[in-house]
Amino acid sequence: MIGNKYLQTLFNYPDEDTSLNQLLEMLKYKDMKFIDSLINPVDIDLCSEEEIIYLTKISALIDYYLQMHNIKVPNWIRNEKLQFDKPYYHSKRISDFEKLKLQYSNPSPFRIRNVYFDLDGIERI
Repeated sequence: MIGNKYLQTLFNYPDEDTSLNQLLEMLKYKDMKFIDSLINPVDIDLCSEEEIIYLTKISALIDYYLQMHNIKVPNWIRNEKLQFDKPYYHSKRISDFEKLKLQYSNPSPFRIRNVYFDLDGIERI
């Protein structure tokens, strides 16, 4: 169990893209209730494998946006368990060239976790 009511609700969305859009909206518009909730650490050891996969994806986005807003990033978001062995790309429908481009163009919060997002696509929200 994730333990953070906001993150748990996002994880429980039936559609991951909708969940990511909701997360980005809260981050982009600095929803302080959400951001303040991140101060309380998530106990990664209590999370299921599916929850850890989800947290790995969103931790990159959270880390990136908190840095963009000059907000301190809680330590648990940078937990070494929140990274993939193989690269994860969002969206799945991109060419090999685009994958390579993302690996070199994404900021460090994404590269560290081996999670790659098309930043132009996510910033349209």
